[in-house]
Amino acid sequence: MKPRHLFWTAGALSLAAVPLPAVAQEFADKAEMEFVLNTFAFLMCGALVMWMAAGFAMLESGLVRTKNTASICLKNVALFSIACIMYYLIGYSLMYTDVEGGWIGSLSIFYNMGDAEAVLIGAEEKTAEMIANVTGNGYSVMSDWFFQVVFVATAASIVSGTLAERVRIFPFLIFVVILTGIIYPIQGSWTWGGGWLNNVGGGFSDFAGSTIVHSVGGWAALAGAIILGPRKGKYTADGKMHPMPGSNLPLATLGTFILWLGWFGFNGGSELALGTAANAANMSLVFANTNLAACGGVVVAIIMVQLLYGKVDLTMALNGAIGGLVAITANPDIQHSMLAIVIGGVGGGLVVFFVPFFDRLKVDDVVGAISVHLIAGIWGTLAVAIFDDGDFYAQIVGILAIGAFTFVASAIVWLILKATIGIRADEEEEHVGLDKSEMGQEAYPEFGQGAHSIG
Repeated sequence: MKPRHLFWTAGALSLAAVPLPAVAQEFADKAEMEFVLNTFAFLMCGALVMWMAAGFAMLESGLVRTKNTASICLKNVALFSIACIMYYLIGYSLMYTDVEGGWIGSLSIFYNMGDAEAVLIGAEEKTAEMIANVTGNGYSVMSDWFFQVVFVATAASIVSGTLAERVRIFPFLIFVVILTGIIYPIQGSWTWGGGWLNNVGGGFSDFAGSTIVHSVGGWAALAGAIILGPRKGKYTADGKMHPMPGSNLPLATLGTFILWLGWFGFNGGSELALGTAANAANMSLVFANTNLAACGGVVVAIIMVQLLYGKVDLTMALNGAIGGLVAITANPDIQHSMLAIVIGGVGGGLVVFFVPFFDRLKVDDVVGAISVHLIAGIWGTLAVAIFDDGDFYAQIVGILAIGAFTFVASAIVWLILKATIGIRADEEEEHVGLDKSEMGQEAYPEFGQGAHSIG
């Protein structure tokens, strides 16, 4: 008898010596363990991604002028709250329910825990059958919802930074309602929801959302920036750009580090499981690659700015880090980590090139979010096909389809808002600052009127 046959025979004899109820209990315990670990991963990684909301708020607060700081903070806390409510009401169902290779999920109101979980939670005595009914799903229903909803808020945060200092608060928040409740879920259903893009070529691949999350935010921001127009005084009559530096670069730096930390949850949690050794190993790889890509983005941005302009720029270094993080998000499980540095480095370099490019087009992006999230997101999605086993055709179709849908849908919403309630602060309100004109309060009241005479 061959050694392999001897192994399986010995295994069968050993199994036969174990009482069948014990075997059944072992498998039941394994299923419950995987359920607990997978749910824990969703919750903890989701909490890290939620912390990115603070990162966006701090980054944007540091890159706007003092007279608009309270306004940008309000927009960030409000957009997160709106995103969560809209995704609970209709967004998750549109994205994940009954998509089945199509273009959109089913429209249903509210997304609550499953019946089996409700029975288990409410039962005084938890039976094996109750537990099995729950653990068969692999994770808690609402843990998945929580992990998904914080991604939606990230897409909306990208828009707030680009349009800062001149978009009015309530039109912006109305746009967030549509973006998070309808636009984002529909395009997300095409891929993560099991929709049509999975059947194009070899299937569209975007591990954690370079396109599905970040480019979507970038396209929505680009549409808004074009329709809204630049800040007063940003560009001179002869086409030159007038710098409007941010008010607090240490705060922007803190925001970047918070985003960097949150990205471990963003990419790591997208492994979507932690119940096996393979899941744990791959999640570890994702964490390492995510970190290395950000480092590559910083280093390349610093070198490029020095070579091009003769001086290093902190804001470019910060955006280089985020550009590297966005770029690796489509493929953070790539198995050679040197490639993660390359992908992130290119992402950081693209930011340095495209920030002045959009300025030449007079697209006023206060924090550079379009370059960081849209351009680096496109690059990262293409890199899946360049460096890994992604299908070029599927990647290009996905980028174009998601981009066209998001840009056109966003532009329609912005134009409707502009034609009805208006989207832009008037010249005097913009000069005074949105903090005082729209909110009647100031983030730095001790500065007095001097804060409003700047820029």
